[in-house]
Amino acid sequence: MPFKLNISDKGKAWKIEIEDEVLVGKVLGEIVQGKEISEDLEGYELEITGASDLAGFPHKKDIEGPGLKKLMFNEKGWGMHAKKPGLRLRKTVRGNQISEKTIQINFKVMKEGEKNLKEIFPEQNKEPEKPVDAVETPAETKEAPKEEVKEEVKVEEKAQPEPTPEPEVPEPAEPEPEKPEPTPEPAEPEPAAEKQEDN
Repeated sequence: MPFKLNISDKGKAWKIEIEDEVLVGKVLGEIVQGKEISEDLEGYELEITGASDLAGFPHKKDIEGPGLKKLMFNEKGWGMHAKKPGLRLRKTVRGNQISEKTIQINFKVMKEGEKNLKEIFPEQNKEPEKPVDAVETPAETKEAPKEEVKEEVKVEEKAQPEPTPEPEVPEPAEPEPEKPEPTPEPAEPEPAAEKQEDN
């Protein structure tokens, strides 16, 4: 089964997998020559700082051998994150010796070799590159927010329901002033001359 190795140096971790069982029998805290792991790591000195097995049980530095052991933890520290005072937990851990059941091993660089780790593992820990298209001129950056604001306003206007028109109530018509009825004019008396002709 391959070992997954994590090599820590200056706040960065470099990962490598090896099939060789050269690390079986090594103990936590032991310094390993880099050329035993890979030819690219020639000149490096690596210290084994921790490990874990297939089931995820961690290796503890002060337990001898490669086997599993149950320990009682009653103080805050390695493997214990007590939230209440007086809490005791029994946990399973593995001994300090690397075995065939170990899957992950952690290393710390004690001495650097000829090649830098960036050259050995060029595909790891790359810095993200900014795309060229993302860079905009200051004029474009000023115009863009204005357009966005206009679009947002339009969306908000559409989202609001239109107010329903209130029914129009006809205003009461003012009564028209009554016109006085025309008084009949008195008939004019016929001229006296006409009366005489009739006689």
